[in-house]
Amino acid sequence: MSSGDVTTTGSGGAAGPPGTQGTGGWSAVANPTRRPLLRRVLTVGVASSVFLVCLLVLLGILGRALTAQTIVLAALVAIVPLLVVVPTFLWLDRFEAEPSRYLVFAFLWGALVAVVGAFFLNTLGLQLLVDASWRDPLETGAVYLAPVTEETLKGLGVLLVFLLRRKEFDGVIDGIVYGGLVGAGFAFSENILYIGQAYTEAGSEGLTSVFIVRCLMGPFGHPLFTALTGIGIGIAVAVRRPLLRVATIAVGWVCAMLLHGTWNLSALAGTNGFLEAYLTVQVPLFVAFIAFLLWLRRREGRLIGLHLSPYADAGWLTHAEVQMLSHLRLRHSARAWARANGGAPAKRSMDAFQDSASDLALLRSRLVHGTAEPDAAQRELVLLEAITAHRRDFIGSPVT
Repeated sequence: MSSGDVTTTGSGGAAGPPGTQGTGGWSAVANPTRRPLLRRVLTVGVASSVFLVCLLVLLGILGRALTAQTIVLAALVAIVPLLVVVPTFLWLDRFEAEPSRYLVFAFLWGALVAVVGAFFLNTLGLQLLVDASWRDPLETGAVYLAPVTEETLKGLGVLLVFLLRRKEFDGVIDGIVYGGLVGAGFAFSENILYIGQAYTEAGSEGLTSVFIVRCLMGPFGHPLFTALTGIGIGIAVAVRRPLLRVATIAVGWVCAMLLHGTWNLSALAGTNGFLEAYLTVQVPLFVAFIAFLLWLRRREGRLIGLHLSPYADAGWLTHAEVQMLSHLRLRHSARAWARANGGAPAKRSMDAFQDSASDLALLRSRLVHGTAEPDAAQRELVLLEAITAHRRDFIGSPVT
């Protein structure tokens, strides 16, 4: 199949949302993106073992500096920014939601693997600077060493998803979501240590000051840094040339380190210097980042409509369905309609229909740009068959 052709004409389908005709039963249609059971079990087993070892090491690191009560208190406080940061990235991931297991992997990679690795590498690097009688080893470590080690380890988690689960990585939005969650996990564990140390040294006053700076003023710090690496990896998805693909990933990684180093440098400039840098650099960057996220989400909706339209022309979808699938508000209305008419089973079928259609649109985008995986044509047919089956589940009969 060429990148410009839609696969053979489909069986058609009903429009689905209110106003369509036909009711009927539905069945649980297999998710075409599921992996073989044995592979999933082995993958989960290996990942769980790595995370468990890192958790034990992290608890040992925290236990050397903090009491158990302080760790619990600091963890409860460190959860607060997650209540804003995590929903923000999940909100961005509405059109083509990533599998929950990969999102959890990203968060745990940042919270456990990256944090533990960064602790040992930063400690080793700082000790080498001290042994070399380096001038201002703490400042050098914060501004130059920490950004390199931390953004490398965090970015590695995003890169692993890209390399090992290529079909689940569709572009810039996925890179931002995975990078943001890795950064959120890293910040959570790091905040436990800093908040706990501040509370141990200065009581409630120390806890409050660190909470304001790290959790209120900079909750998106680490997520934003690593999201830049994710953007580079997301751009690489649409790049054909291997060297250019590597270059885009490297540029994103370098930008993450530079922004991280700038943030750490401002924190060492004293209260006035930090506030000036925060208001003149960090706040504008954050506002620009939010505006970029809004633009990306609207753009993804337009791309879904663009790349699904040929399937509507070929009879696999209706143009009304394409319209629904390219707007979040209409998607929500369709799910509500399915639940009202057929309860939870019908809503699950509608969810699967929407997810498969989004996957199909993004797959076609890669086909058009010549960057699709080798088995893309086969996967296209699997998704088309899943769309037809799920539609039949919540509609009951196809249109003619």
